[in-house]
Amino acid sequence: MFSWTSGNTRSPRASARLGVVAAVLLVAGGGHSHAAPSPTLDRYYKQSLAWESCDGYAGGAGLGAAGIECARVTVPIDYDRPDGATARIAISRLRATGERVASVLTNPGGPGGPGLGLPRQLAEKSALAERFDVIGIDVRGLGASTPKVECLTEEEFQAERQDLDVDMSSAGIAQTELEFANYAAKCVQRTGLELLGHVGTREVARDFDVIRAVLGDEKLTYFGGSYGSKLGATIAETFPDRVRAMVLDAALDPTADVLDPMRAAVGFQQAFDAYAVDCAKDSSCPLGEDANAGLRKLITPLIDRPAATNDPRGLGYPDALTAVTALLYNAELWPVLTQGLVELARGRGDTLLTIADKVNGVVDRDLHQAVLCLDGVRSTDRAAAAETDRRVRAAAPAFDDGRATGLAPLGVCAFWPVPPTSQPHVPVAPGLPKTVVVATTGDPATPYTGGRNLARFLDAALITYKGFQHGAALQGVSCVDGPILKYLIDLEPPADITCG
Repeated sequence: MFSWTSGNTRSPRASARLGVVAAVLLVAGGGHSHAAPSPTLDRYYKQSLAWESCDGYAGGAGLGAAGIECARVTVPIDYDRPDGATARIAISRLRATGERVASVLTNPGGPGGPGLGLPRQLAEKSALAERFDVIGIDVRGLGASTPKVECLTEEEFQAERQDLDVDMSSAGIAQTELEFANYAAKCVQRTGLELLGHVGTREVARDFDVIRAVLGDEKLTYFGGSYGSKLGATIAETFPDRVRAMVLDAALDPTADVLDPMRAAVGFQQAFDAYAVDCAKDSSCPLGEDANAGLRKLITPLIDRPAATNDPRGLGYPDALTAVTALLYNAELWPVLTQGLVELARGRGDTLLTIADKVNGVVDRDLHQAVLCLDGVRSTDRAAAAETDRRVRAAAPAFDDGRATGLAPLGVCAFWPVPPTSQPHVPVAPGLPKTVVVATTGDPATPYTGGRNLARFLDAALITYKGFQHGAALQGVSCVDGPILKYLIDLEPPADITCG
């Protein structure tokens, strides 16, 4: 599963700094009606699907070989204007191989993680597809869905990817903020204000209810990981009486702010600390006795001089930071991180550049940023930005670039052209059936305490997995998957469980 990236204040692409590939969170603003859909929405709820090959869908090539078919669902861009412009949501389906229970709608995280291929991934790692039609979804603005959120061209993104954003002088901050404002302007120019203002989690939750109905399911069965847990909490709050079963993995506290980088700072520093202990067992570990200083010694020189690679680009500081944080997502990746750091100590950056390339293609960067700005708490308080920068550096010393001046730029969302549509809050879902939350004790991107809080807010069963990884559900972990599958099939929620 993907994790969500912290609301980083230093780059328009929130998926490529401290907290990288991360993807999850939030919960739509309260006050949504739990009543039946307005009659003016009937045409959306009663439409018919035309299943076809996924080959003509962006990202759909090869899915047919796995038995997956695709279709499109029409939804209003603005649910308050159902007769206005519409979007076409791309969905995929892997039919149940055994006695079918229901459809299970899924979300891989992000925000901005492509979903059409998720049914294949879940079928490869779990028995979910034996009893359920597994539904993958490219949420509005993403992938094969139309229209798309578009801000940067690929060439512009590759240039921005190398932008350091480490100059904390007054002039450097002014330049960074100008880049943020220009980025927002390009989003408006290439996407349009209407779509840009209606791609938040609030709207996606309503899309999922339409998809549920069009599939013929009276009630929703849902699995979401990382950001998908925020989406699930929003669905639960908006349509509590239409939920059959729900599993929320790598869950985040819905009262937390997606634009606050402290969660990522603390989580990834803790993951690095655990990695450093493991690395020290190997005589080849290049971190030395002070692991924080050892990492800084390896990556901060890249600000001034990229490391040599077989690729003519070389390994720059932003890509090194992206790769290191990505490899902290799961303890199984730690040997690759050690390999990359050993190479870097020898002046080479090939392994870390390869990882950075893979990471930068995982989440749609523009949709990711658009959703964060719609779901987060924006600030134009420069003193607060400077204080946050100070706290982040103190919380994550391994990742401190040493350029602090006591000043910091405002975040991208301070320049966003449309107002937020959600704010962090405690979800209220009267009548919601028993759901299940899965939280991992050593999750760097969505800390365990957040999942525990979400379970408490929703009165959900809590499965605690002891380990260092982002997410644990439907990944082949028997002590987690067994209770989940029994719950999804028989609607028998487990008692709170701790395993691993």
